[in-house]
Amino acid sequence: MRQIQSSLLSDTVASLCQQVNFALPEQIATALKAAEAAETNPRARQVLGELLENAQIAGDQHLPLCQDTGLVVVFAELGRQVQIVGPDIYDAINEGVRQGYREGYLRPSVLANPLQRNTNTGDNTPAIVHLKTVPGEQLTIHLMAKGGGSENMSTLWMLPPAVGPQGIIQTITEHIRQAGGKPCPPLILGVGIGGDFEKAALLAKEALLRPLGQPSADEQVAQLEQQILEAVNRTGVGPMGLGGDTTALAVHILTHPCHLASLPVALNVQCHAARHATVTL
Repeated sequence: MRQIQSSLLSDTVASLCQQVNFALPEQIATALKAAEAAETNPRARQVLGELLENAQIAGDQHLPLCQDTGLVVVFAELGRQVQIVGPDIYDAINEGVRQGYREGYLRPSVLANPLQRNTNTGDNTPAIVHLKTVPGEQLTIHLMAKGGGSENMSTLWMLPPAVGPQGIIQTITEHIRQAGGKPCPPLILGVGIGGDFEKAALLAKEALLRPLGQPSADEQVAQLEQQILEAVNRTGVGPMGLGGDTTALAVHILTHPCHLASLPVALNVQCHAARHATVTL
């Protein structure tokens, strides 16, 4: 049995909270540069250049990429041969969030009571934690800081199974068209298909963790990802909703078996500041 001190976990989470808020992942920057080079709309090309400049300044000056520094969401994979020594894993993660946001001077955005707007916890806790056990002696932390603007444009449908893949494409595309600039495109779209009401939503959020643009291993799903991406980019919403060719950078889909009478489809929308990172202890 391998022991991991809870203090190490807290320190790791604190570091990740600052890392994801100050540094745009290289794969996102690369995709934005490619979009800028390919963009045919001059205004959209200018916006993409400004997004890249913003990311450069944030990284150089250790400043937040966005004034919304996100709700922390953690997917933790705990090896069955690992013991957390000290406070439990949830308390250790929240202590890390508390330290990271306070020491990094990051905006706290969490309300203790969603019905009372004056109940900000002051340290961005608690985080949303999804924990699963896996074989082995390691603990892997996938951490994202999810902004409210893009999360507000996320949604879920219980579609009639008869609509098939084409119905999924049309439903998602129309939703993004109506969202316009609210989620701060260009976007990464996480899509969960199958399971049930809550499983589809979890799949959609988890799909955002996949390396940008890496297609699904399932050929049929990979084809659907590409079809949704092409359809969304044909909407003309464009960067920041100001028009252009680049409304989304990628579509990532995760699927799960479901009841034959159901077709749950969840869409988790991620803005261009896709703030997430992974560490294995």
